Amino acid sequence: MAGARFLRPLRKRKGLQQSDSQPEKAQKIGMFSALRYRNYRLFWSGQLISVTGTFMQGIALQWLVLTLTPNPLALGIVAALQWGPLIVPFGGAIADRWPRRNVLVVTQTSAGLLALVLWMLTVTHQTQLWQVYLLALVLGLVNAVDMPTRQAFVSEMVEKDSLLNAVSLNSVQFNAARIAGPGLAGLLIALLGVPPLFLLNAISYVAVIAGLLLMRSAELVPVPLMGKLQGMERIRAIGDGARFVRGNPQLLVTFLLVAVVGTLGFNFNTLLPLEAYDALHAGPEVFGLLTSALGIGALVGALWLARRTGSPSNRLLVTMAAIFGALEASVALSHSVFVTLILIALTGFAMTTFSASANTRTQLASPINMRGRVMSVYTMLFVGTTPIGSLIVAGVANVSGVALSFVISGIPCLLVAILAAWLWKRQERASTPPSGSTARSGEHTAIEQVTPLPQPPALPRIVSSNAASGSHRSLRMPVQPEPQPLTSDRN
Repeated sequence: MAGARFLRPLRKRKGLQQSDSQPEKAQKIGMFSALRYRNYRLFWSGQLISVTGTFMQGIALQWLVLTLTPNPLALGIVAALQWGPLIVPFGGAIADRWPRRNVLVVTQTSAGLLALVLWMLTVTHQTQLWQVYLLALVLGLVNAVDMPTRQAFVSEMVEKDSLLNAVSLNSVQFNAARIAGPGLAGLLIALLGVPPLFLLNAISYVAVIAGLLLMRSAELVPVPLMGKLQGMERIRAIGDGARFVRGNPQLLVTFLLVAVVGTLGFNFNTLLPLEAYDALHAGPEVFGLLTSALGIGALVGALWLARRTGSPSNRLLVTMAAIFGALEASVALSHSVFVTLILIALTGFAMTTFSASANTRTQLASPINMRGRVMSVYTMLFVGTTPIGSLIVAGVANVSGVALSFVISGIPCLLVAILAAWLWKRQERASTPPSGSTARSGEHTAIEQVTPLPQPPALPRIVSSNAASGSHRSLRMPVQPEPQPLTSDRN
């Protein structure tokens, strides 16, 4: 009965509310509390199926490339084409221009069709390497739109105090798929070959598309859409997210953390196989164990974070970034499979806790009507820079060994965490009024209270993105105030 009450759909209403008037304080909540929102349940379950299929396709695509050419550089080219387009944050402008649910239907359908094309090419034995490169590039363009839109859309499905829980549950879903997907892929390749995995991935997109179409528009947060742009306005809109981050000192420090950790720290696709084969002198079974250990640690971290709510504190972000960097660098000292597995699992815990906290901090700090553009910059720094970091890490490993590559990956994360702590402390001191000024603050209170307030400006007409698919309704909403920097978090 308790479980039934927990998952009972919300009462119907015009839209979820996300007021910014009250500061958020972290507190423990139900681990799966965001699943009480029907729209989010549909989204989460569909993504679980789809992301599992994506991981299966990733293994099949790597295997396919190796069967087409023995040159390992081809794998790097495919990865760069898939994630390279994220370097240009154009997807956020699209996410803020049209209803995000509709954008996701288009991107998910496009990704499914690309998987279907791969299946047709492989099942007819017509696949050539240039075709794989072309499809990887098109998928990269789809990812550049899909990822910031998908992340920004989470805040439309849940109330503000459940956003951290929802982002954490997204990490739970992602890491569960990362554990299950590669294992299933290896088994199916051995039994059926490569082509069926592309077909299964194409079919998996049906789940997420169906979930999007079944959502109740009235239960989505109303989002004012960006108007139609002409000429250079379109180019300027791409940079709106970066300008917002630059004008928000606390968020700017968060993005400094994200940039360093995303570029150098998150390179496990390169580091783990090198650690298994070159450092531990083991076979593919140890590589599989390392990958599973990272996924299990990340899953536990996501579940732990799911019990918190509100905006993640500065201390949490700094602590997890520092622990992540120290643990990753310490792998260089290990020569035991068991010890390495423990260190990798703990690194996965810190990795997910940091990334989910930074994601939530970014969304809570940005206005909902430009959240797509801000998340596009976040995605650029956190995911789009990974190919650059992979080249650095691989180059260090080739010249000086795998141990030094772990040090190069981890130590900068530890150092930037120390720098972020100092910058936030300095911001906190600068925002604290001198002790002598508080004594007379009461003398001005009465005057300020009786000062007549100016008349509010006329309310503009905007379009809400939560209308039923294919239609819009006009709303009256107040003018969006200028975004203010976050106040320093205190623990």
